Amino acid sequence: MRTPQQTELTDQVRRSGLRATAGRVATLDYVTAHPHSTSAEIHAGLSGRLPTMSMQSIHNAVNDMTEKGLLRKLELPGAARYETRTGDNHHHIRCIKCGRLEDVDCVVGEAPCLDLEHREAMPVVLSADVTFQAVCADCLAAEEAS
Repeated sequence: MRTPQQTELTDQVRRSGLRATAGRVATLDYVTAHPHSTSAEIHAGLSGRLPTMSMQSIHNAVNDMTEKGLLRKLELPGAARYETRTGDNHHHIRCIKCGRLEDVDCVVGEAPCLDLEHREAMPVVLSADVTFQAVCADCLAAEEAS
């Protein structure tokens, strides 16, 4: 018996034009519950539910769903990460110590590089991928304690 969430995820995959395979639906379900996951984290998280799903199948699923707009791929140091928050222009903040990653709503104002100059060559800007590098409160506390 499928849950209402599984039914909705299956419908999302189908509406995107992809076949709603068990692997794709499970991958989308996992990333929905665990935003900013790497392919390896998705594979490890699904290994109990779908033990025959290979790492290559995970790569195929995230690539297909990214291409169709169901997932957003974040190119970050170490490994690409995936999230289901698509269609808005949000940004990210990443702890350089532990790698923790969180969403930041669209940034406006006087931050460096947000106002583009010399846009003649590319006059239509569709999005901006900004990742702030920071140190999280937990890592700061650990540093201060040692």
